Amino acid sequence: MKTNVIIGATASGKSAVAIEAALRTGAVILSLDSLSIYKEIDIASAKPAPQERKGIVHEGIDLLYPDEPFNVATFMDLYRRTKKHCDEKGQPLLIVGGTSFYLKALIDGISEIPEADFELRKKVDTLMADPIRAHRIVAEADPETMKKIDPNDRYRIEKMLTLYLQTGMPPSDWFAKHPPEPVLTEFTLYEITTGRDALRERIVRRTRQMIENGLIDEVACLERKYGRAPNPMGAIGIVEVLDYLDGKYGLQQMETAIATHTAQLAKRQETFNRNQFKEKFSSTAETILQKIVKGD
Repeated sequence: MKTNVIIGATASGKSAVAIEAALRTGAVILSLDSLSIYKEIDIASAKPAPQERKGIVHEGIDLLYPDEPFNVATFMDLYRRTKKHCDEKGQPLLIVGGTSFYLKALIDGISEIPEADFELRKKVDTLMADPIRAHRIVAEADPETMKKIDPNDRYRIEKMLTLYLQTGMPPSDWFAKHPPEPVLTEFTLYEITTGRDALRERIVRRTRQMIENGLIDEVACLERKYGRAPNPMGAIGIVEVLDYLDGKYGLQQMETAIATHTAQLAKRQETFNRNQFKEKFSSTAETILQKIVKGD
């Protein structure tokens, strides 16, 4: 069955278009959003509320708790299961969201990395107490790979260190022997475009609405339950509220900071989409909705 993908900057109206398109075509929606997958992060993620989903099946929403791990490999497994379900049921699939890095991984594929056991994870955690040293350890074996990784990029350093210690091979050698295989091969890609001023206004309105809907209480509850260590607690909209609760921001300053950081994220998303996806149809939300419904 046909697969359509809708990308675009945050607050550009992707979810509304996807829901309307799914209503008219009978599609299943797969959320391409690294925050919406978590339960209890409802306002900060701006995920559509249950009543807004209008009975449409939404995969990739409310699957994990905030302290459970989630990464691109997990998302790829989720896509495979969802696509298999759609093909069996004869339903089109509509992938929508702002985490375009996951889409890029689906298109390009990722090399399979072996699972690390408990002892290895403990060793990696110990070495990652000094990420500069950890970077150096891998760089001695694989200078070309580590030259591309900033010494402050803890996530990628940890991945390369784990792979190096697990396999005993420089990461570049491992990737050469285990090349990535594309997962998503047949699809139509749509990008919603919005003027900068209009997008900024939408971001400001959405930020205010999130606060009115109880964002502060949601974040306070998340902190009490999970602390600040889980990855999603560093997301835009959450970290600014934590700063407000710490007394670093007043209420208006917090609102401004969320809107500003969201606008900066939107700009990064637009740059990434422009540079990484050459074959796409870019237009307004309404035009894209009509093209999907018509099957163009």
